[in-house]
Amino acid sequence: MTALEMRAATPDELPLVEGLLIGAGEWLASLGSDQWQFPPRRARLLESMGRGECFLAFQDGRAIGTLTVDEQADPEFWHAGDEPGTALYVHRMAIARDVAGQAVGARMLDWAATRAVAAGKSRVRLDAWKTNPALHRYYLGQGFTLVRTVDLPHRQSGALFEREVSSAAHGPVVGQRC
Repeated sequence: MTALEMRAATPDELPLVEGLLIGAGEWLASLGSDQWQFPPRRARLLESMGRGECFLAFQDGRAIGTLTVDEQADPEFWHAGDEPGTALYVHRMAIARDVAGQAVGARMLDWAATRAVAAGKSRVRLDAWKTNPALHRYYLGQGFTLVRTVDLPHRQSGALFEREVSSAAHGPVVGQRC
């Protein structure tokens, strides 16, 4: 398995991040899904890049994945009783289709878990599209548990998942290989 290098994306790499997200949306559409059928929000991506929270995964010098990892608990989903400060949150994870099946997403999630440990957090959380059961099965297979589904009429996302992390979590820190 070829190592991944994870590092923060820079604003000049916005086209790489957008390309990965658009590619994921096109693939989802080919499966009949309505998930991610809109252009990536450039301002949101640039803001997360400016905060050092948007990352790219490189393999053999080529960007093959992206995700955002931050402390931003969506208040429509995560409430005070969930102890939002105990987690890091994964957003906008996408991989290039030609590396599907090579555990790239799993390695990126393990890397996010390692970041959570380094930040003193006890879990990694994410929200997923409510109508994508294949994605739900994927996250369950990656050690996440379904916390609940929040059904808001103005949101397509709302299946809430979390994974406990420990100091034994896999994956190196930013700029290292995993």
